[in-house]
Amino acid sequence: MIPRTTLADGYSLSRLIKGGWHLAGGHGEVDESQALQDMAAFVEAGITSFDCADIYTGVEALIGRFRARYPTLAQQVQVHTKFVPDLDRLASVDRDYVETIVHRSLRRLGIEQLDVVQFHWWDFAVKGYVETMHELNRLRLNGKIGRLAVTNFDTAHLEEVLAAGIPVAAHQLQYSVLDHRPESAMVSTCAAHGIGLLAYGTVAGGFLSNRWLGLDSSAEPLANRSLVKYRLIIEDFGGWALFQELLAVLDQIARAHDTDIATVATRVVLDRPGVAAAIVGATSRAHLSAHESISRVQLTEEDRAAIDAVVARRTGPSGDVYELERDKTGPHGRIMKYNLNEPASGGTAS
Repeated sequence: MIPRTTLADGYSLSRLIKGGWHLAGGHGEVDESQALQDMAAFVEAGITSFDCADIYTGVEALIGRFRARYPTLAQQVQVHTKFVPDLDRLASVDRDYVETIVHRSLRRLGIEQLDVVQFHWWDFAVKGYVETMHELNRLRLNGKIGRLAVTNFDTAHLEEVLAAGIPVAAHQLQYSVLDHRPESAMVSTCAAHGIGLLAYGTVAGGFLSNRWLGLDSSAEPLANRSLVKYRLIIEDFGGWALFQELLAVLDQIARAHDTDIATVATRVVLDRPGVAAAIVGATSRAHLSAHESISRVQLTEEDRAAIDAVVARRTGPSGDVYELERDKTGPHGRIMKYNLNEPASGGTAS
């Protein structure tokens, strides 16, 4: 079974979290019956924590239908959703807006309390993020939210939220063998405040897998925005040639442990200080057996040294958490979609 962990406030979750982004509108047609069966299989395997968001069109409602169809399994599930006000609405976010979005998430999921709400704010130059967190905390105190978290905050603004007396249980951020930005300051800050790290991007959208080993950089077209996003990270890391060296080392380690590259890459992140769980963006149950094997893979000092020898030659990415993505004029920021909570995007569908 998948191992579990406990956050500082006693909240228990599986160390692998089933991501929901790939089930959102814009990622291709979703076979709902199959998606619900896959959710059931993940829960039965011990992956009981689900990640979704108010802006993942249709995903909260899909999890809600899973809960209705599998009520016994649903009792084991922890739901982590997000609160992501549109960039264009940041200046006008108020109590009514916050309550509307949170109550919509409750309605879609068919539950009385959201286990975890992860707060994202697109532009810290627009004030209101601390006040918004206070509104979310008010809903927590009223029983609508179990615990508060943030996602993609940088260190300075997380510290500002904490200084305002708002309890933060977790921080969802990008963390992988390619992306070490959390280690610049965030890891130590979260450790000092008992905040668990929930890591996404641990397999870089699928790039950290056997599929890409030995391939030329243009061998396959980038089928979705996720691959475009992580291809940029590879360039920051040091380019395709260094990435292939890393894949070769990960493959050698994977063979020694009778597993695959993605499993080793995820194990590396799970072993990092402060990491409570990793979010796996599995499109189906096809990789479930690999996920189940993560708990048995124990990397040796030699394994870590081999990985570190390649990683030591990286050129980036640099800066604080999500710093590159916040630059709307840069290559990372230009591919982002900043307004997904409005009717035009389908974000307010019930």
